[in-house]
Order: sequence, then C-alpha cells, then structure tokens
Amino acid sequence: MAKASKSANAKALWLSIALHVALLVGLLSGDFSSMPKPTPTPAPNAGEPIKAVVIDKAKLDQAINKIKQDKANQVNAEQKRIKDAEKRAADAKKRQAKEEARIKSLEAQRKKKEQEKIKADNEAKASKAKADNAEKVRKQKEQEKQAAEKAAAEAKSRRIKEEAAAKKAEELRLEKIAEQKRKEIAAKEQAIQDAMLAEQMADEMASRNQARQQQVMTEIQRYSALITQSINQRMIKDRSTMENKSCKLTLKLAPSGFVIDVKAGQGDKVVCDAATIAIGKAGNLPVSKDPEVFKEMSNISVLVMPEF
Repeated sequence: MAKASKSANAKALWLSIALHVALLVGLLSGDFSSMPKPTPTPAPNAGEPIKAVVIDKAKLDQAINKIKQDKANQVNAEQKRIKDAEKRAADAKKRQAKEEARIKSLEAQRKKKEQEKIKADNEAKASKAKADNAEKVRKQKEQEKQAAEKAAAEAKSRRIKEEAAAKKAEELRLEKIAEQKRKEIAAKEQAIQDAMLAEQMADEMASRNQARQQQVMTEIQRYSALITQSINQRMIKDRSTMENKSCKLTLKLAPSGFVIDVKAGQGDKVVCDAATIAIGKAGNLPVSKDPEVFKEMSNISVLVMPEF
C-alpha cells in the first residue's frame, strides 16, 4: 500500500515539474515587468516559421532554483504528507488491530457468554428435567402412598368386618354351644325327671301290677276253686278207690267257659277219668268276664280231689 502511494506521488511530482518548466519558458519569453500578453498561436498548418526566443541565464537560473526549491518544498511536503499518511495508516492499522482485537475479545466474550448461556440453559433444562422427574417421582410416590393407604384402609375395613363377623360367628357358636349345653342339661334333667317319673310310674305300675296280679291270682284261685267244685259235684265217686287220691288236669277254656281241651297230668287214673267225664257233663265251666283274668286262666291247671 505504501509503494503504490509513493509511485503515485512520484508521478504527480514529475508532472508538477514539467508544468513549472513550461511555465518558466513562457515567462522567459515575455516581459517580466508586466503581465505577459497572450500571443495568438498560429495553427499548425499556417506554414509560418518558428521564431527563436532569447533567454536570460540569470533569470533562468533563478527560475530553475525557484523550481528546485519549490520541488524540494513539494518533495518535503509530499514526504511529510506520505509520512503523515503512513502514520495515519499505521495508526489506523493499530486502531483497526485494536478494534479487531476488541471485536475479537467482544466476540470471544459473546461466544463465552453464549456458551455460558447455553450451559446455563442446558443446566436449567437438566435442572428442570430433574425437578420434573423428581416431581413425577414424588407424584408417583404420593399416588403409590395414597393407593397403599387406601389399600391399607380397605384391608383394615375388611379386617374389622371380618373380625366383627368372626366375633359374631364365635358369639353365635358359643351361644349355640351354650344353648346345646342348656338343652343337654335340660334333656339330662328331663331324662332324670322322666327316669324318676318312669321309675315312680314303674314302681307304681309294678305295685299296681302286683296288686292286680294278686287280684288276678286271687280271681284265678277263686275260679279254680269254682271249677274244682263244679267238677267234684259232677264226679262219680268211689271211696274205696278214690279216697285220698287226686288228679292234676290242664284245661283249655273258651271265653264262654266251654272246655276246648282236657289234658290229664299227674295223679290217679281213676280220679282223672272220673274228673274228665264230669267236665264233659258240665259243658261250660265258671270263667271270669274280666279279659285279663280270663287271659291268665284260659289255660288253667286244677287239682281235683274227690270229696266224700
């Protein structure tokens, strides 16, 4: 960039010198005490000859020196301008480098802040995700806790109901056992009472039966005596053959007193035969109208002893 600037400055310098030389030639060709008058320039095709101009050497040297001084001044000015430009360029470059460094630093800070923001955002997201997950876990645990508490409450309620039902069943069982025991005791007491009553009734019945039996036996004995008397009344007796002799007869009687069958047992045959004939003569023998007495005497044994 500095080389291009120097080349341009050199070209401008030489152009300036050429212009000054041309100007100097013009001045030398005229009167320096007054302003030069313009001289018409003939056209190239005028065909007029060029006139020679006489130049004063002192003025020429003076003009050349002036041109050199101007040139030196111009070179110095140009060099100063170039140095100033270079300094400004260097300052601008420094400022640009500083600005670039500042921008780079700002960019680095921005990127750092951006990274920090991204990191913070990621951490915030992670923290939020963690918090959301923790909240989800908490809610899940809370739901599980509520479900467990509900299940425990339901289990407790079922257990209380089951215990109440079991207690009631046990009370009913105990009541049934107690009732069964009461019934058993009552049954035993009733059985004892019934046994005592039965025993009393049996004793009474036995007593009655004994009395009745005694009565029946008495009746049987009475009818036995009547039957024996009836037989004795109808017997054909012989003292010489029958005295102090007897015959045991077994009679089967009808309710009317009719003799169905006669069986002779131990005894004298003459007495037995005479007694059997007498029974046939009697037809019906005396019998009791009492069924119970008759039942006992329907098959009756009598002992016949002839009476003289």
